[in-house]
Amino acid sequence: MTTTIKIHSSDLNLQFVKELQEKYSDSTIEVNISDVNVSPSLLEEQLFWDIIALLDWTQINNDDILAPAIQGLAALPVHYIYLFQDILSEKLFLLDAKKYALHIGEDRWQEGYYFSVDNFLYARCCVVANGKDAYETILNQPAEMPKNVIFEPLLSLASKAYQLKTKKTFNYTGHYNFETYANENGWTD
Repeated sequence: MTTTIKIHSSDLNLQFVKELQEKYSDSTIEVNISDVNVSPSLLEEQLFWDIIALLDWTQINNDDILAPAIQGLAALPVHYIYLFQDILSEKLFLLDAKKYALHIGEDRWQEGYYFSVDNFLYARCCVVANGKDAYETILNQPAEMPKNVIFEPLLSLASKAYQLKTKKTFNYTGHYNFETYANENGWTD
């Protein structure tokens, strides 16, 4: 059973936390913060792109491509792994729009035809994985979307870094819902 408790941050105090611990002693508690400005600072944004730049495109195997970025992210404090995932989720969310889906090649969005939401997500991952310059170009010029290319492994970078650092499972997807069609404004004509 899942219980949702909404509380204003000013009402959150040590007594409330103790009451939660007593009442839900054997439960997992997840905290979601809404209506917060989660825009990263320029320094944090640069750190995100620095981690992306560690992807080793000289390798063939996806694990080998990811390895330096995983190690680089895992070397940072844990909160940067969460921040990385937040920024990644934002980048993918912003690319979740029909104007980009129209330009991904053979599997592009077409009225009345099957459209793979997973393939489009992985195509958006490819855009981010190609770095800041490519991302910004495509953000402003949707027709420049890479054609028939995907990079799904980017979705596991933060979780693998977290696993490496903490030996625990990373149960966090980021502040933005980056699944295809989540950005409703991107799909209105």
